[in-house]
Amino acid sequence: MQKAFLQTLYDIAENDRNVMMLSADNGLEFDKLFKRDFEKQYIEFGIAECNMVGAAAGLALCGKIPFMHTASNFLAYRALEFIRNDVCIHNANVKIIGFGSGLANSTLGPSHHSTEDTGVLYSLPNLTILSASTPMETEQAIKEAYSIVGPVYIRIGLVGEYENQDKLPENIFKSSNNTLRDGSDAVVFSTGSIISEVLKAADIVGKKGFNIKVVNVNTIKPFDKKSLVEITKGIHKVITVEEHNIHGGLGSIIANFIAEEKIDTDLIKLGLQDSFAIGYGTQQDVQQQNGLDNVSISNKILSIFKDS
Repeated sequence: MQKAFLQTLYDIAENDRNVMMLSADNGLEFDKLFKRDFEKQYIEFGIAECNMVGAAAGLALCGKIPFMHTASNFLAYRALEFIRNDVCIHNANVKIIGFGSGLANSTLGPSHHSTEDTGVLYSLPNLTILSASTPMETEQAIKEAYSIVGPVYIRIGLVGEYENQDKLPENIFKSSNNTLRDGSDAVVFSTGSIISEVLKAADIVGKKGFNIKVVNVNTIKPFDKKSLVEITKGIHKVITVEEHNIHGGLGSIIANFIAEEKIDTDLIKLGLQDSFAIGYGTQQDVQQQNGLDNVSISNKILSIFKDS
């Protein structure tokens, strides 16, 4: 996903000299390439994320379109006050790209996991929150953010994410809740790169005789509640799966709209159960250790049918 973001931003910056890249000591070779080709459109801040956010707000208020990027845990947590006061209060045209969403920084432990960022940022007025599950969706998310005048936060992964692009519609952001797999026994809403595990889990459950609808949520805020009503019509089991604390994440957001719209369904939230993730290793290793791999997800879904 990082590569998709960087290449897309490079192409946009080439055609719009107001577009800038702001970096916080990310150590990426592509940053050096961007600086070489667009020297006046690049600023390196070092390990100073709060300064970067404040500067981005100032640049935006001067007519520039800054895209700042670094690990999402450093943006959502360390620089929260600056995102709130400098960017969102002024409705500044700043794009915040947080990479390593969920458990992607799997070898670095919970200090580097972004498993509360949606909950932390969702309550900020004026902020659009996008979440990419594939490199292609990352590319379209960057283009979508560029078209929006105002603050945007984009959650992206790192490398090696789900590549089955044929399951994604051409215009991903025409509807922010895209059905990737149809079914009538239950519907699973998910977001981010864990969607690949969810699709595998749905296939496993399908072999047991249950048809699971899988929906990819790429716009966390504003959430498309109209499509939520349509997608859940006649389905009495709604499941959310996310690499995030179930409190404040996608599950909580959907719970609010289910209550507001008086949707007659049960809601089961799968994710980190008000805890930090345990374990180290690859992203798949950490998913497994925290019950968020496809086998664990499928077992939990099957238990829901068994208990009903």
